Amino acid sequence: MQSQTANYCPADRADVPRRLLGCMVKRVMDLVFATLAIIVLSPLFILIAALVSTSGGPVLYRHARIGKNGKSFDCLKFSTMIPGATECLEEYLSYHPQARAEWESTRKLTFDPRATAVGRLLRRTSLDELPQLFNVLMGDMSLVGPRPVTAPELHYYGDKAELYRSVRPGITGLWQISGRNDVSYEQRVALDARYVREQSLWRDIAILLRTPRVVLARTGAR
Repeated sequence: MQSQTANYCPADRADVPRRLLGCMVKRVMDLVFATLAIIVLSPLFILIAALVSTSGGPVLYRHARIGKNGKSFDCLKFSTMIPGATECLEEYLSYHPQARAEWESTRKLTFDPRATAVGRLLRRTSLDELPQLFNVLMGDMSLVGPRPVTAPELHYYGDKAELYRSVRPGITGLWQISGRNDVSYEQRVALDARYVREQSLWRDIAILLRTPRVVLARTGAR
């Protein structure tokens, strides 16, 4: 059977230099824009860190995600959860079967008992993801790409997992501008696969330009 990545990798050897040049330009764009964003948003970083610290837990939350070539990395976020969040979630799901079904289907919750008051605000505005700009600088992520997923979630990608592993995951992407949590997990996987197959610098720029409007509108945010 033909590999899913065959649609992404150029069949014509003459096309390889163009692809490599595109990857280099994308990486330079990631470094330049991530650096500028961190500098410009540094006062906001400090303010959010101060607010998060009032919860008594760590300011940053590190969670293992799968990156390019299947390499695991620590995805950074501002902490939005209470201490003992794992135990809290298990107890909540044991008493709320509908919530368990939602969690098992989407890995998201309409009401998340683990979230702090500040955390809920950060999630609705996507400000909790700002530290991922440092993941971009470290080469773990890109500004635009598939949504970073955990190792168990790759099971849901099926034969599209190979496509996912062929690129760096992104802070934003097709899923983020197409409804986020308002779309099903199957649609989410399809959007990630579509991005990899059709990716280009112009598409990345278009996604970046659409992202602020979607974030401000809180489309699909939880």
